[in-house]
Amino acid sequence: MPQSHPSPRADDRAPWNLKSLRVQLSAVFVFCLLLLGAVGLSSMTTLYDVNSDSRAIREHWMQGIRILGDLNNFTSDYRAAEASHLLAADAGMPRPTHDEIQTLDASIKLAMRNYEGLHKDHFEVLMYARFKTQWQLYLDSVRRVFQESGARRSVQAQKLFLLESRDAYEAASDTLGKLTSLTVAAAGEANDHANRTYRQARLVVAGAIVLAVLCVVAMVLYINHSVTGPLSDLAQNMRELSAHHTDIVISGKSRSDEIGEMARAVAVFRNNAIELAQSQLGLIQQATMLEEKLEQEQRLSTLQRNFVSMVSHEFRTPLTIIDGHAQRLIKLKDALQPGGIEERALKMRSAVLRMTRVMETLLTSSRLFEGNPSLHFHPRDIDPAKLLHDVCHLHREIAPGANIYEDFRHITATLHGDLHLLFQALSNLLSNALKYSPQGSEVRVSARVVDHALHIHVEDHGLGIPAEDLPGLFERYHRGRNVSDIPGTGIGLYLVKMVVQLHQGRIDVESRLGRGSEFVMRLPLVAG
Repeated sequence: MPQSHPSPRADDRAPWNLKSLRVQLSAVFVFCLLLLGAVGLSSMTTLYDVNSDSRAIREHWMQGIRILGDLNNFTSDYRAAEASHLLAADAGMPRPTHDEIQTLDASIKLAMRNYEGLHKDHFEVLMYARFKTQWQLYLDSVRRVFQESGARRSVQAQKLFLLESRDAYEAASDTLGKLTSLTVAAAGEANDHANRTYRQARLVVAGAIVLAVLCVVAMVLYINHSVTGPLSDLAQNMRELSAHHTDIVISGKSRSDEIGEMARAVAVFRNNAIELAQSQLGLIQQATMLEEKLEQEQRLSTLQRNFVSMVSHEFRTPLTIIDGHAQRLIKLKDALQPGGIEERALKMRSAVLRMTRVMETLLTSSRLFEGNPSLHFHPRDIDPAKLLHDVCHLHREIAPGANIYEDFRHITATLHGDLHLLFQALSNLLSNALKYSPQGSEVRVSARVVDHALHIHVEDHGLGIPAEDLPGLFERYHRGRNVSDIPGTGIGLYLVKMVVQLHQGRIDVESRLGRGSEFVMRLPLVAG
């Protein structure tokens, strides 16, 4: 189980433990703050003056100069727009739209509202009031000029433009120019005062900076020695742990401050990392086993589909033979000779034997695979020569054209075993030999006694078994890669192996691809 974090020591929990980094660093910071506070208080007044002058320049003088500059530009453009309107009317040209004049008028009003929102000195208030009155007089004269011009009285409009309108504009423009000049001059004086105040404050701040630098250097040296160095070591330990290097030495575990607590926590983390790595290894192994099981299930599913297809084929072919001969007998019941009837009956019986053999193999294998094989093992004394002959005779009946050579008649020994199981095992070996050999090819079944054991040989001259398939040949559902087009269950040889093991025997095989195979079953004989 992962280890829990170590509980803090009693002296670590004390709020004023002098060994605590928190207390030591707090003391250093408090000292530096008091020292810097004393220096800062002496410069606060000067800095306040600098800030006040700067704010006055920013919020008053600079804004005022900008707005007055905009007013000068807008009023000049307004006068020019008035002249353009009058000249266009006199020349019989299309009059310019009033949008330009209206836009300039709106801009002038906006600038005047912005200026009125600023804080102003007494002289600014008086001069701006004079300008505002004069500008209004100018606007009144402009309206009269436009009225005369609109009534096609160009002479009267020109007189008003050159006399009344001009005088009103020049009066307003002069007042605005004086207000701008006075504002610029006042802003210059404020700027000079701010510069003097800034130079004084700079000297004070420079002294504070030097003192602060010295304090910072002292703090850095202390922190590097007491905090960052040990923390860097702990960080390196964590990096090594993240790289799965658990054989590390963690320093500082004996310290009684926060670094010691962190070091002890890293030690716990290392132990947990070791346990986690072991758990991950177990999970990986389990995942690998699950993948193997899944692959096996998929393989079994494929084999099951192949098995169903094979059983269907094995049953359909004999049934087709039986049905065909039965229909032939029905149609020719009056014309067939006894010999023809016997021939067709023998073929039907051969098909039935083939189906019976498949069903017996499936039933026997099912009992052995799904339960305890020893429960189905009923040994007794057996004549091996008769057993082998019966197996060969059965397959001659199933396949009348089979070329089976028997070489075991001279055997007089007695075999102790389960007759039914041995019959099934030998039948599977002989069936495979016939199935994987060319039609009419000789299959040799022989037996001899060697060292109190019966050696039964089943030899064919068929396809042979690829060398890479030989190690797993007796595994369940295993089939050679060169017999995929020949029906088969893949359980026959596995059944043979189980039967031989129940009789305390052994099964071996020798095969050459394209030359044939030889299976040798070695079974112990009854003593005496």
